[in-house]
Amino acid sequence: MNREQRLVALADLGDRDPTLHELIERYGPPPLRPRVPGARRFHALAQSILYQQLAGKAASAIHRRFVAALDGSVTAASVLAAPPGLLLSCGLSRAKAAAMEDLAEKVATGEVNLDRIGRLSDEAVIEQLVQVRGIGRWTAEMFLLATLGRLDIWPTGDYGVRVGFASAWRLPDVPSPKELEVLGEPYRPYRSLVAWYCWRAAEDRAGANAPAVVVSK
Repeated sequence: MNREQRLVALADLGDRDPTLHELIERYGPPPLRPRVPGARRFHALAQSILYQQLAGKAASAIHRRFVAALDGSVTAASVLAAPPGLLLSCGLSRAKAAAMEDLAEKVATGEVNLDRIGRLSDEAVIEQLVQVRGIGRWTAEMFLLATLGRLDIWPTGDYGVRVGFASAWRLPDVPSPKELEVLGEPYRPYRSLVAWYCWRAAEDRAGANAPAVVVSK
């Protein structure tokens, strides 16, 4: 999606819904960034695993040690070549170290093909990634959003999206994932953009950081 197409999408969403029109006016357009190339996708997934259930500063510190321990090259090959205990010495839990190794093994054998995964449908990408230990649907959806730049991802399991939707649309309660699935239907095929605005609304409400949606060129 180029800049002009993005503006058309935002104009369409704003015309459909006065709340979205207000959000677009308040926060402006989401950042326009290129999709992550195949060579960097392993690192992106590894970082997602590492950051799970950790506060930002702690995760960032562990990530820096992890990258340094692999001499700046985070690939399936470098993880598989790491000596025993190296990942644990960086601060990864045993579960996360095992997940990282499982990801590396599946990428090395071609069970997960990160070079070609961008050619798959959204659901096919999720099905392939959730085979990896430690990767669930949410992590796979964040990969679709932030790494592949898919436009119509609606992460109903993300609490920030649900809180932001409730806040922006002035709902009495935070919707459940099933309820949010229905609420998001009118915004196809641009639900990734709507999710970005939900995160911004959640930040305003709670003052918390949220993941950024990457809209591909």
